[in-house]
Amino acid sequence: MTEQDKAALERALKLRTRIKKKKPKFVRQESWRYKRLKESWRRPRGIDNKMRRKIKGWPPTVSVGYRGPKAARDLHPSGYNDVLVHNTEELEKINPETQAIRIAHTVGKRKRAKILVEARKRKIKILNFKEAEEVVREEEKETVEEEEPKEKEEEKKVSEKEKIRRKQKKSKKRKRRTEKR
Repeated sequence: MTEQDKAALERALKLRTRIKKKKPKFVRQESWRYKRLKESWRRPRGIDNKMRRKIKGWPPTVSVGYRGPKAARDLHPSGYNDVLVHNTEELEKINPETQAIRIAHTVGKRKRAKILVEARKRKIKILNFKEAEEVVREEEKETVEEEEPKEKEEEKKVSEKEKIRRKQKKSKKRKRRTEKR
């Protein structure tokens, strides 16, 4: 992207945020009146419907006038196109200048860590990075644990022997107490 394109995109994103602040919360007609109707938007279709006819005093209806600038549509607030990724093969199709990835929630820890490493190599922005960062930390811990399993096994053996000795001492003390009585 050229400098002019970047500047235009930035202006469009700012304009979109300004428009979004002014945009009302669109509600379903008479959702405030009946408990059984949720507030989620439904288009008013009746022939005498006041909202459809845009009569004063009734809530605003969805219309083209509330739409954001075309350049900023379907973009993440960072200015990148949001692409959902499930595996490392899908990273090959991504353009790092205009697209950013979001790792799917169904991806497991191991594959998530691989995707993260591959994305860093290709300098691709990751939108749900906090989750991925935690996974990488856990992966690093697991690799450290795999390198030093022998020491931990020896420690476990020693601790088991100590537990056995303590149990034996306790049982001896109990025997002595019962003998004294």
